[in-house]
Amino acid sequence: MDWALIAAVIQVESGFSPQVVSKKGAVGLMQIMPETAQWVGARLGEQVDREDLLDPEVNIHLGTYYLRYLLDRFASEELALAAYNGGPANVARWLEEGIWDGSYENSHRIPFAETRSYVRKVLMMRRLYRYIYPEGIQELEH
Repeated sequence: MDWALIAAVIQVESGFSPQVVSKKGAVGLMQIMPETAQWVGARLGEQVDREDLLDPEVNIHLGTYYLRYLLDRFASEELALAAYNGGPANVARWLEEGIWDGSYENSHRIPFAETRSYVRKVLMMRRLYRYIYPEGIQELEH
């Protein structure tokens, strides 16, 4: 996975605040819904409780897996990011009904204002992280 994309998702989702919980119930750094976490956990053969999502390591592990799943499912990063924010069923419907083609150029056609903004913010933050850290980031030793 692209480190800059993960960092951008975390920035936009939670501002790097591991304890944040949204009004809709999304939890932690990558703002994972507990139901999504359970689905990912089942795919990985792991038991996941809502409280586990407050652990940054667990949250990033599950969120990255889910984002990778969406990147594999949809034909573009824009579509995968829209699905991460607005739900894969909505994105599949938008494609099927010709509402949005999944391109950045036509992102103004994303029906949900929040999702439209989300996709643009994440991609902008990824570009910024790549610019600020051209060599990437390395894991810090404890």
